[in-house]
Amino acid sequence: MSLLKVNNLRVAFRQDGIEKEAVKGVSFTVDRGETVAIVGESGSGKSVTALSTVSLLGDGARVTGSVTYDGKEMIGASDQHLREVRGNDISFIFQEPMTSLNPLHTLEKQLRESIELHQGVRGAEVRERIIDLMHRVGIRDPESRLGAYPHQLSGGQRQRVMIAMALSNKPDILIADEPTTALDVTIQAQILELLADLKRDEGMGLLFITHDLGVVQRIADRVCVMKDGEIVETGPTAALFANPQHPYTRKLLGASPSGAPDPVPESAPTLIEAEHLKVWFPIQKGLLKRTVGHVKAVNDASFTLRAGETLGIVGESGSGKTTLALALMRLIQSEGAMRFEGEDMRGWSTGQLRRRRADIQIVFQDPYGSLSPRMTCEQIIAEGLGVHGNSSGQSPRDLVAEVMQEVELPPETMDRYPHEFSGGQRQRIAIARAMILRPKLVVLDEPTSALDMTVQVQIVDLLRRLQVKYGLGYLFISHDLAVVRAMSHKVMVMKQGDIIEMGSAHDLFDAPQTDYAKTLLQAALDFAV
Repeated sequence: MSLLKVNNLRVAFRQDGIEKEAVKGVSFTVDRGETVAIVGESGSGKSVTALSTVSLLGDGARVTGSVTYDGKEMIGASDQHLREVRGNDISFIFQEPMTSLNPLHTLEKQLRESIELHQGVRGAEVRERIIDLMHRVGIRDPESRLGAYPHQLSGGQRQRVMIAMALSNKPDILIADEPTTALDVTIQAQILELLADLKRDEGMGLLFITHDLGVVQRIADRVCVMKDGEIVETGPTAALFANPQHPYTRKLLGASPSGAPDPVPESAPTLIEAEHLKVWFPIQKGLLKRTVGHVKAVNDASFTLRAGETLGIVGESGSGKTTLALALMRLIQSEGAMRFEGEDMRGWSTGQLRRRRADIQIVFQDPYGSLSPRMTCEQIIAEGLGVHGNSSGQSPRDLVAEVMQEVELPPETMDRYPHEFSGGQRQRIAIARAMILRPKLVVLDEPTSALDMTVQVQIVDLLRRLQVKYGLGYLFISHDLAVVRAMSHKVMVMKQGDIIEMGSAHDLFDAPQTDYAKTLLQAALDFAV
């Protein structure tokens, strides 16, 4: 008998008096020691299906069909029974640990709460179990980490803490909802290897929700492909990847950024250059806050970028990628020489810096988090015009309509709010907000990591077209090396604040010189479909 059995599951939500079905007759099983992956694009119903297994959708959802765990029905089960199962027999790992972990509580307190709630263990025994859990998920020197808060850990460490919490009560089934999406390829490989080891050692069933087919190919025994709330294809992983039957599955398997950016004209002028750029953060201790050392976030970085050129910046979390970009934008303190179009950026007055901000724009990783939910699409895109002025002679609304067409958004949607757009559309709004000021340099900080594979391809194509049309310089920060290769003319590899290797994208990807760059590339190849 299967450990988890889902049969003809249907989930509907009522909004504005209209009921819309999000999951339409889904059926699958998860056996002990088996990994089943559910893949599909955003909005396909993957997460809703996972949350339905232990009735976590709330009162606004109408759920029908059957979900049985160990032969017992979960739909319509009593609150007491659900509390016994949740976090104990069936545990969850969510995509973003910073929103799942309490920022006000230490790691020990959060892990302790989970164990005490379900097992009634108290005192020193709980602490010993917590330390053992942290050892098992690969957190080094766990005793020194017990008093740490989530913000003091890297992304990979936070995800390991989430896994420790999920495993604290030895569940029979672990449901992992996009647990590696925001992680670097090397950390992603470590997390997946950890999950595979734990599944084998504990005999758990693993339900893995993702849009990344490279991850699926590496970890899953069986795959269910979802589209518009339905499973359109299912089967053993190797067979499905070798011979996909449904057109949508073939579309997903073929969705990967490819090609290369257009060459930069020989006459292209230098846009920005940095020499011996350094960002060190002081470590202060004691009552008098004496500086006892420095965190060398960026250490002696030098490079140039021409108009129409893309410099890809890669490296693991904490390597200094984003810090370098923020220093170049004069958003944090730094040392060293910086010149923009030949002008000394450090010599700019406050007024000059304010005017120049229109020339240097940024697009962030999370399009939903960077867009105000209280502003319409038009207000968001036009916001910069209110700060920097509008010298075009066109009305702001006409300019918004024009730039929306450039980023392939229907202008008639400009009165909608961010929640009314898909993830890819929200990222296009963020790009439009930067483009309306006609910048010369755009910093792209992980602009595709939160997007589905098919949407990633569209955004890469859009960015390349805009670059050619306007001669834009891009600083492209990403942990996705396939996207970096498709976008970049030059690539900089960073590790712990140092530039380990830098060169043309062709040379670096085809013949990396350093062991660290080789490790990054090999990790990326391991996840290639």
